[in-house]
Amino acid sequence: MIRGLWSAASGMNSMQLNLDVIANNLANVNTVGFKRSRADFEDLLYQTIRMPGTDNADGTQVPTGMQIGMGSRPTAVQKIFTQGDYENTGNELDWAIEGRGFFKVISNGEELYTRAGAFKLDKDGFIVTSNGDRLQPEFAVPQGTQSITIDSYGLLTASDPSGNPLASVQLTIYDFPNPAGLFSVGRNLFRPTLASGDPIEGNPGTDNLGTIAQGFLEQSNVDVVKEMVSMIVTQRAYELNSKTVQTADEMLGIANNLKR
Repeated sequence: MIRGLWSAASGMNSMQLNLDVIANNLANVNTVGFKRSRADFEDLLYQTIRMPGTDNADGTQVPTGMQIGMGSRPTAVQKIFTQGDYENTGNELDWAIEGRGFFKVISNGEELYTRAGAFKLDKDGFIVTSNGDRLQPEFAVPQGTQSITIDSYGLLTASDPSGNPLASVQLTIYDFPNPAGLFSVGRNLFRPTLASGDPIEGNPGTDNLGTIAQGFLEQSNVDVVKEMVSMIVTQRAYELNSKTVQTADEMLGIANNLKR
């Protein structure tokens, strides 16, 4: 009974963390470029009472063993980098990556990466994120620019009212061997880690990198219906684990009252 109490408590802790992950996914359902997370769990150690295949006195073998689990624990909260839906905004500074890849920006002197392509212009004409982080390579839009265009392969051009190019730059994007190993900084930014591997630079549309879609934004890849179902399952699992604690407590109470 004591074992059951601790097993159920570990299950409640696991479901609480799962609900935290689901809540964060739902809170960011409208966050551009957001990638949903998923909590992974594993079972704990087992108390082995009898090994499977143990010999009986008559020479036969036990077909199955007897092992009692000790509950569960979370092992990872993984970012799922599936493609989000596209929203057609028509804004010339809204860019979506169709496929693999990240934009690189400089934030407080640090190179960070993002899938959120809702860019703006700062007072000096540089292309920046909503928090003022400059897109790399830096590109200052010249005065007299009438339109900014970027093709699928990353050629960024500023043109005058007659359509003549005033300046251009080749935009590069970055990929990682293991995007799930990136560290989430917040503000739609990721930092490379030893688990993610070093960034691999390339032009959009080459080396399995995605292409650029101007006038579109990549929405969050959170599936609201799926998250709601997960939340219901998590709630029920938490409730059942609490029932297990209650039942174990009642059984302990019965055992304590046997002599009365």
